[in-house]
Amino acid sequence: MHGGEIFVPKIPSMKLVSLAETVAPGCEVEVIGIRPGEKLHEALISEDEARNTLELRDMFVIQPAHPWWSKENWAGGKALPEGFRYTSDTNTRWLSSDEMEALIAPEDRAQMV
Repeated sequence: MHGGEIFVPKIPSMKLVSLAETVAPGCEVEVIGIRPGEKLHEALISEDEARNTLELRDMFVIQPAHPWWSKENWAGGKALPEGFRYTSDTNTRWLSSDEMEALIAPEDRAQMV
C-alpha cells in the first residue's frame, strides 16, 4: 500500500438461492422477482474506474487519479483492457454450496442444523 489505493480482491460470486440452500438446507424459497431499486448484479470495478486500475494475481488495485500519484507505485500490475468492468455477472469464478459450507466455521455449522 502506498496510500490512496482501493484494493478489490478477486473473489467468487454466489447466487442467493445457493447461499440460502447452504445456510438453510431444504428451506422454502419463494421467488418474487426484482423490486424497484434492487440490483441483479454488483459492480466492484466500473468501466470508469478500470482506467486507473491494475490487475495483480489475486486482486485489482484502483489507483488514485491525482497528479501526485506515481504510476510506478504498482509497476508489476497489468493495465486493464478498454471497456473492462468487474461485476458479479461477468465473474468467471462461482462459489458452490460445498465451497461455502467449507468456509463456515465448524461451530457456526453446528448452529445451522
